[in-house]
Amino acid sequence: MALKAENISKSFGDAKVIDSFTHEFAENTVTAIMGSSGCGKTTLLSVLMGILPPDSGTVTGNDVKIGAVFQEDRLCENLSVQSNLRLVLKGKPDLGKELEAVGLGGIADKPVRELSGGMKRRTALLRAILYEPDILFLDEPFKGLDSEKKLTVMEYCKEKTAGRTVRLVTHDKEEADLFGGEILEI
Repeated sequence: MALKAENISKSFGDAKVIDSFTHEFAENTVTAIMGSSGCGKTTLLSVLMGILPPDSGTVTGNDVKIGAVFQEDRLCENLSVQSNLRLVLKGKPDLGKELEAVGLGGIADKPVRELSGGMKRRTALLRAILYEPDILFLDEPFKGLDSEKKLTVMEYCKEKTAGRTVRLVTHDKEEADLFGGEILEI
């Protein structure tokens, strides 16, 4: 089932953030949601995921397994990298190859609180991707990564999400272009 937003509106106090937004997001595709800062991209993702209720309108197709990378990493700081990943994984798969692929090899047992911001970001991305959700929501997923790591991680994400349903919020046209798919300006 496609994810569909019909006449979504959302305000915070007197500030209308989303006004009568309607869009049908195709399954098994990437949609890059772009727009200026403060235009409501993150709020739209939260409404699409069901985290925030819309003031009016409806969202359908979000009653599936959802994975997300938020603007903040939302990791368990006292757990190791490996333990954070295992929170969403069934069984005990070998994570070595996946950790190596995003430049986190050798730190599987390190507590997240001891990681750099970029390492935390890669851990959050890896956790969301390995969860294998029906819809993956990514809100500025590559922020805080240096250019070399960013390209490596973007390529990894593109490979691992090929043929899957991804909704990507970004300010970076190059990120949107790399993933292909639809670009939705709001």
